[in-house]
Amino acid sequence: MGWPRSGLPLPHETRSGNPGNIGFVGTGRQKAGESGLDEPGYFQQGDLVSVLTTQPLDRPLDYLAPEGGCFAGAFVEAPLGPRKVLGVVWGPGRGDFDRSKIRSLNRVLDVAPMREEMRSFLIRAADYTLTPLPAMLRLATRAPGLGDPPSMRKIYRLGGAEPDRMTEARARVLAVLRDYGGLAFTLRELAEMAGVTSSVVKGLVKQCAVREEDSPRDLPFPHLDPDLPGKPLTADQAQAADSLRAGLRSGGYGTTLLKGVTGAGKTEVYLEAVAEALRMGRQALVLLPEIALTAEFLTRVEARLGARPAEWHSGATMTERRRIWRMVGQGEAQLVVGARSALFLPFRDLGLIIVDEEHDTSYKQEDGVLYNARDMAVLRASICGARVVLASATPSLESWANAEAGKYLRLELSARFGAATLPEMRAIDMRAEALTPGIWISPTLRAAVADRLTRGEQSLLFINRRGYAPVTLCRACGQQIGCDHCDARMVEHRFLKRLMCHQCGETKPIPDTCPHCGVEGKLAPVGPGIERLAEEAAATFPEARLAVLSSDLFGSARALKERIEQIAAGEADIVIGTQLVAKGHNFPQLTLVGVIDADLGLQGSDLRAAERTFQLMRQVAGRAGRAEKPGQALLQTHQPEHPVIRAILGGEEEGFWRAEAAERQAAGVPPYGRMAGIVLSGPEAGPVFDLGNKLARNDAALRQIGAQVFGPAPAPIARIRGRHRVRLLVKAPKGAALQEAIARWIAPVRLKGDLRLSVDIDPQSFL
Repeated sequence: MGWPRSGLPLPHETRSGNPGNIGFVGTGRQKAGESGLDEPGYFQQGDLVSVLTTQPLDRPLDYLAPEGGCFAGAFVEAPLGPRKVLGVVWGPGRGDFDRSKIRSLNRVLDVAPMREEMRSFLIRAADYTLTPLPAMLRLATRAPGLGDPPSMRKIYRLGGAEPDRMTEARARVLAVLRDYGGLAFTLRELAEMAGVTSSVVKGLVKQCAVREEDSPRDLPFPHLDPDLPGKPLTADQAQAADSLRAGLRSGGYGTTLLKGVTGAGKTEVYLEAVAEALRMGRQALVLLPEIALTAEFLTRVEARLGARPAEWHSGATMTERRRIWRMVGQGEAQLVVGARSALFLPFRDLGLIIVDEEHDTSYKQEDGVLYNARDMAVLRASICGARVVLASATPSLESWANAEAGKYLRLELSARFGAATLPEMRAIDMRAEALTPGIWISPTLRAAVADRLTRGEQSLLFINRRGYAPVTLCRACGQQIGCDHCDARMVEHRFLKRLMCHQCGETKPIPDTCPHCGVEGKLAPVGPGIERLAEEAAATFPEARLAVLSSDLFGSARALKERIEQIAAGEADIVIGTQLVAKGHNFPQLTLVGVIDADLGLQGSDLRAAERTFQLMRQVAGRAGRAEKPGQALLQTHQPEHPVIRAILGGEEEGFWRAEAAERQAAGVPPYGRMAGIVLSGPEAGPVFDLGNKLARNDAALRQIGAQVFGPAPAPIARIRGRHRVRLLVKAPKGAALQEAIARWIAPVRLKGDLRLSVDIDPQSFL
């Protein structure tokens, strides 16, 4: 807990009202030796320098500048005990250590130094999230082998000799090389383009007809052409695109909420802003909430800009991640499309950040460093003078409130693109439907799906539950099968023939006998999951081609993307999906969406339950009717009169947001108040509760800013991976200096043994 403060004003001390109360005015003063951002930029060999490493230490370490000296921000290899660790020169050394014991840095790495704005961003993000700076630096260096020499690969180009014997296969290889004007290809590329085996190419190398060369793997990305023609825009789209372009040309920071109904063409609008950023010679970043979205999106980027951009996500190979990291820092990657962690790449001149589907909860990192990529995007843009576009059909209440307050510009697209129209939305009152036990598709929905099948159109059946059944119950003793390491029920995954804990990932075979009473043949699945729904759909519509979309069922991101492409091409009649299908996919032939349990998200005490249910239902319904044929969305519900269900069906979005905002404001909760979650954990429940009670009793630092502490109480899932979890919730007024108060509150804590404490500013989940 002893990491030194940066000296920067805490985000809430500058300007309130931004997402999470992040402020964006000024950068404040730096404490000497901690950030070095205002210090001289070059250090001679032997000068004392402060180095921030990626190791979990409580401060930067002093070293001597290496042979040849180094700049502030240089990535260096530093000796630490017997190891060599990665670090960044953070400024002049503190000099509070015996100089004779200070070691010299081994070397400066051959990568672009960390820019001042990036160091400022890491400092302010660390301040805001109460995260030690080494952990923030690890986020910014998530590429392997940064200190390794350039990796090489073999490439092949046309040689100067003729082969002693010409075959048809050899002729095809040489023809490809001649047709492309002497360009070089990898062995695989050349063999595939010529339609031959690799041995044919290697045979030509021996004949000197093809030349084999070594080439660096870390090559610049293809140049993107912003002046290629885009798709024709409607009047509303053109007006929105002009506004975004004007904002970029004006220079400086600004955030725009681009709100448009599903299928309104928001992507085409913000791609025009990307093109404008590229014309200005600045880099752009597009954040997507789900890796499965990238395939379709990259195709659209390639059509608009003439080449594929850099692609940063967990599915990228380690070699490709290193290439992207290096090229971004050198300005040789104009556009990056990626997941939330792409926000920490070392952009040389970042001019535009797009946060697509900005409301999506996957932008919140829930382990390690706890941050919201949407809020951090706004923070980073404010530091480097970039523009931010938050795009969504159903924006978060935080972004809606900022637009209402005038802190964000709001642009709206109210109609679908082209001939497409918004789907008709209707509730199926399950209280009036005659359903036999174990059946989940109502007669009304069944008839609607059958009608689409006869028309050759696609239907989507949506349920927000993975697996076959959420509960496995013994009918002999009444026990539910739980995880051995968590206080959570194990979910049956019949397709995988396993029980799985969705908290820790533990799996085990589905047993034949009850593990509690030993009775055989009495275990029964309770409730529907996506696999059970797929089983019912297959029995109900035996002639239909089914596609099941759930993250559990795909071994790789590539396999998931391929399946989505097949569905979009019409290779399925009925799609059964979890919330994965709600995230921006475009299935042109899909005209019916059936929501199996629209009431599911309305249960529980989550303050965002209504907001998330509204967003999810509207997003899922928006998959229907995105082409010429009209769409329909049917919501199975036992509560058709519920205000949220009525708002979903009626399309009264502004009315819903205003009502939700009024409730939150009256309760003093985000975005009209501040919250932080404190999670304590340990192998034994007693010491964890003792620590929680001690914190609750000694809350003077929080009371000074008008904050309240609730708890300690067991977390809703009180044990995960064998660790007992206790939560405290801090609630504070809107303008309160919450981070500073929490830092003072937890500063005296000395964690003993295996106790852990984590702070979650602006929590999104309360599990």
